[in-house]
Amino acid sequence: MSFKCGIVGLPNVGKSTLFNALTNSNKAQAANFPFCTIDPNIGIVSVPDQRLDKLAKVSKSKKIINTTISFVDIAGLVKGASKGEGLGNKFLSHIREVDAIIHMVRCFDSTDIQNVNPTVDPIRDLEIIETEMMLADLESIQKRLEKNNKKNVDEEQIRILEIALDCINNDKDFSIINNDFDKKQINLSGLLSLKPKIFVCNVDEQSLQKGNNYTKNFIDKFGQENTLVISADIENQINGFELDEKESYMKMIGLEETGLNMLIQKGYKILELDTFFTSGPEETRAWTIQKNCTAPKAAGEIHTDFEKGFIRAETVSYDDFVVNDGWLNCKTNGKMRLEGKDYIVKDGDVLNFRFNT
Repeated sequence: MSFKCGIVGLPNVGKSTLFNALTNSNKAQAANFPFCTIDPNIGIVSVPDQRLDKLAKVSKSKKIINTTISFVDIAGLVKGASKGEGLGNKFLSHIREVDAIIHMVRCFDSTDIQNVNPTVDPIRDLEIIETEMMLADLESIQKRLEKNNKKNVDEEQIRILEIALDCINNDKDFSIINNDFDKKQINLSGLLSLKPKIFVCNVDEQSLQKGNNYTKNFIDKFGQENTLVISADIENQINGFELDEKESYMKMIGLEETGLNMLIQKGYKILELDTFFTSGPEETRAWTIQKNCTAPKAAGEIHTDFEKGFIRAETVSYDDFVVNDGWLNCKTNGKMRLEGKDYIVKDGDVLNFRFNT
């Protein structure tokens, strides 16, 4: 599976610049006027994982295949979008299609780049976006709970919609829904307010290491856990360098990790994802799964026939695979296990599936 993150925010906060940096492309038009992006841009990016190189070396693989993440650059939202202002419902429909939302807010001053509001205020900007998504959810919930439509909605979905309606009307935290319902059911609701969120504070180069008053106030209100401080402009510059130049430049400005790596790590955490590997002479490959995924479900990520005809999974941890120099020594040294249908795949497992066709 590949997961999809939508980059949202007010116009001119740096969404398209960040998208171009993350996808190492110039696919998204980045210009100094509102609604530069109209139709969403989609970029598929390989997920960096140093473990792949080591596994491929052990297995003498002919090729390496990374798992992927998709980034979607979505048009800027303005106050009143839920009522059709700006690109309105078109914008909101694009958000419904993503697994997680990257909220990008402007945390820098500039006389050169237009701002749709007279002042820079990332807290206000985020609240505008979240309010519009909540109003869109409110309209959707009310329609689905109308007597004529309610008969087409199953009981669990009705409960989610009713609790969400109560949260919106009484300004309650939506986390109660995440705690009480299965993730699959929550996703089926299609509610924007329930999608996992990452907050990106877009800063200038001077604020990259220590932040500024805008980032401090934002983190004080929304917390550090799902917040990243990134300079979209610097990320875009870095991607124009060769590897050696990139490493030297990052060291010079004190940047330990790229924005792409940080976003992927946050994305995997909030979406509760793990990675397992297959490795042999032909290829070493990474596969993305949900946490607590059973072995048959993991097999199904490779091919549906693997899940249907699942018998056993030959299983070795990443560390054991590398230390014991591959499958043969892992079997000889007792590091390979045969796991059945109830086995919960761990992050870093190297798997070989036995199945009936």
